[in-house]
Amino acid sequence: MPWTRDDMAARAAKELKDGYYVNLGIGIPTLVANHVPEGIEVTLQSENGMLGIGPFPFDGDEDPDLINAGKQTISELASSSYFSSSDSFAMIRGGHIDLTVLGAMEIAENGDIANWMIPGKMIKGMGGAMDLVAGVKKIIVVMEHTSKNGDPKFIPACTLPLTGKNVVDMIITDLCVFQRPDHDSPFKLIELAPGVTAEDVAAKTTAHYTT
Repeated sequence: MPWTRDDMAARAAKELKDGYYVNLGIGIPTLVANHVPEGIEVTLQSENGMLGIGPFPFDGDEDPDLINAGKQTISELASSSYFSSSDSFAMIRGGHIDLTVLGAMEIAENGDIANWMIPGKMIKGMGGAMDLVAGVKKIIVVMEHTSKNGDPKFIPACTLPLTGKNVVDMIITDLCVFQRPDHDSPFKLIELAPGVTAEDVAAKTTAHYTT
């Protein structure tokens, strides 16, 4: 049975290491905050100027003035700090963030990522993804394996405008996990969701990968 959105976020959370500074993208990646493993201390960062994000607030506990970069209400910690977005991006561009978890519309077999626009559709802007894929040490993408109309999203080459070239280190979908040891190596299928077979993955993937 394919993983749910929450399952994918929990799988991504297994990649967190003690002491990491982590940025979570919009969508499924935000759920990672609720799955930080016990005994692991990480500091979550948001591009709009916050370091130290707590779990999502329960209904009724939301503070409308406390939001992440995706305009979702969040909670603060005793250790939280606030600063300008320019300082926040200086952290990202300066290589001070250890890991980011992002969503994507397409991933190419060489690690290119397209996750910021679909031509012809109205968008708010580029957002911080370009800076994240260029400045963060490890890039994990969490996404559905196929689009809403069933087209593969892990493909030979991206057809949408790129966010970054040869930057993705790990891909977690509702079907499986792909990883590569370095940016000169192909992605390898390293894990399957319960009940999913390697043949299921191959049938919904056009990118080249190893097993």
